[in-house]
Amino acid sequence: MNDVLRSLEPHRRELCAYAYRMLGSSFEAEDAVQETFTRAWKSFDRFEGRSSLRSWLYKIATNVCLDMLKGPQRRARPMDLAPSSEAGTPLAAPEPDYVWIEPIPDGMAFGADPAEAAAARDTLRLAFVAAVQHLPAKQRAVMLLREVLRFSAAETAETLQISPASVNSALQRAKATMAKVGAAEEAPEVTDEELRRLIDGYMSAFQAYDIDALKAMCSEDVSLSMPPIPMWFSGPDSVAEFMLGPGHECRDSRLVPTGANGLPAFGHYKPGRVEGVWEPWSITVLEIEGGRIKGLNYFLDSARLFPLFGLPPEYRERPAGDGAEKPL
Repeated sequence: MNDVLRSLEPHRRELCAYAYRMLGSSFEAEDAVQETFTRAWKSFDRFEGRSSLRSWLYKIATNVCLDMLKGPQRRARPMDLAPSSEAGTPLAAPEPDYVWIEPIPDGMAFGADPAEAAAARDTLRLAFVAAVQHLPAKQRAVMLLREVLRFSAAETAETLQISPASVNSALQRAKATMAKVGAAEEAPEVTDEELRRLIDGYMSAFQAYDIDALKAMCSEDVSLSMPPIPMWFSGPDSVAEFMLGPGHECRDSRLVPTGANGLPAFGHYKPGRVEGVWEPWSITVLEIEGGRIKGLNYFLDSARLFPLFGLPPEYRERPAGDGAEKPL
């Protein structure tokens, strides 16, 4: 048993990234990979090596994901479900977690190879994952196997137990849908210098609650969303009005850098009820385009997401004379 599991383990991250693209949920992706390994272990004695171990695992993982996608609900982002709201609009009640695309920690999806991580990053961005959810389940699998993982039409047909002609037809329909929802083009490249400037600038502006500085970093079509709240705001002025209105409780927050979906991300701690203690508020994910912030995504399900990202349950100031603040 241990030998079998050891042979499967090197494939965990890429299978998790694939399941995440299929399902739109980091938690469901974890469950899918665990079920894939369980099924593989149970049937390993019947694996005869007619295909590679990797291809065999993807076949199992695809079937697991298709089983999980039999319900009618597709995950989405707030901007997929409704027009933008006026910044002064009272916040709506949260929707259930199964409604929303969730972020995935970089450590769950990327291995140590920088080249592989760079190749996978574009197809893990939030906009791409949300667009994939518009596809029927089998088209989704075809799109990912062919266009992301570069399986051949024959390999994809074998994985899905359909004909190569059906694979090609499904891929054409999937591409048409992806183009219609605006995810056909890759995101523009961002230099390391631009990225560092934006990360440092956002941290400085937000922790100082300098809304003018934050506005200056945003694109004209910037969006702000806060799943599980089904509302979003568009444009720098609306973002600023929201920050100074309903969002004012985030003043004096603390940010801890992390990474999600290959994008800059932070654990956002809001001032707590006890002085000197900040409480988890959101996993914040920045979308970048043209050297500016295009998306401010505040994922508020902190009780589930902070442990997933390996972030501590609170942020405290160190005792006087013991240096800077730190998360504890």
